[in-house]
Amino acid sequence: MSGATSSKRAPHKPLLALWAIGRCLRGDSRLATYELVDQALGRLLRRFGPHRSSPRTDYPFWHMQGDGVWEVDRTELVRTTSKKSAWVRDLKQHGIEGGFTLEVYSELRRDPGLARRIAESLVVRHFPETLHDAVLEEAGVGTGVAPDQPLADTDFTLVRRRRSDSAFRSRVLTAYGERCAVCSFAGRVEGSSVAVEAAHIRWHTAAGPPIIDNGLALCALHHELFDEGAFTVLPDLKVIVARTAEGNGMDAALYQYHREPLRAPPLPGFARPSPAFLKWHAGEVFKKPAAVR
Repeated sequence: MSGATSSKRAPHKPLLALWAIGRCLRGDSRLATYELVDQALGRLLRRFGPHRSSPRTDYPFWHMQGDGVWEVDRTELVRTTSKKSAWVRDLKQHGIEGGFTLEVYSELRRDPGLARRIAESLVVRHFPETLHDAVLEEAGVGTGVAPDQPLADTDFTLVRRRRSDSAFRSRVLTAYGERCAVCSFAGRVEGSSVAVEAAHIRWHTAAGPPIIDNGLALCALHHELFDEGAFTVLPDLKVIVARTAEGNGMDAALYQYHREPLRAPPLPGFARPSPAFLKWHAGEVFKKPAAVR
C-alpha cells in the first residue's frame, strides 16, 4: 500500500467556473459582484469542499484572472497582500465585479452544448460520480448533453476509468462479502448483488488508487452520504457522523451507527481500510464531527 496523505482538495476554481457557466446558460450578466460570488460560492464550498471554518471565496475570484478565462474590474482599487491575494474589504467596499472574459462568455452563450460539456468535464475531474448530478444542480448548470453534440475530450478517459472501476468494485465487494460495511445490507435479486457499491475512500480524482485498502463496500445510500462527508470511518473502523447530517430518517439511516464499529468489516484474509486513506477522507471530505449522543 502506498500511503500518500497529501493531495489536498482544491475545488474552489472549478466550483466558481461551474457557477459562472450556470449564469451563462441562464443568460445572466457576464460580471457579478464579489458579494454575490461570496454567497453563492460559499454555499457550494460548504457542501462540496473540504470542511473549513471560513471558505476562501476571495481566492478563486481574484486568482482565476491568471488562468486567462476570468477578469475582475477596477483592480486598481483593490489592495493586495504579500501573497498577492486581494483584500476582501476592498472587494466588498468598492462593489468589485468579476466573471468570464467577454470572449469566453460570448462563446458559451453561443454554444450551450459546449458550456454543458465543459461543466460535465469539470465535475468528472474533481468529484466522484455519486456527486456529479448534485454539483451540477447546485451550480445551476443542469445535466445532460444534446445528442447531436460531439463527445468531450474526457469521454474516452471516463470509459477507461469505468472499466477499471468494474474490477475495483468486484474486488472490494468480494472483500466485504457483498455487504454494506456500515449497515450490513446485502440485497440480492435473481442471485445478483444489488445496491451495494465500491466506494473510494480517497477519491480517484485525488489520486486514490483502485485497491482494496482504499475501498469500502457501501449500500447506495451510505455511499452517497460518505462522499458527501456526512460520516467518516476512523482507523479503528468506528463510524463518526457529522453534526450537520440531519433530517427526517437520519437517525435510522446514520446516527444509530455513530461511534459504532463497522457492522460488516472486511472478511478474514482481506486488507482493512488504510489509515492513510481514512485520514485523507477525514481531512478532505468529512464535515464537522458530531456531538456525542
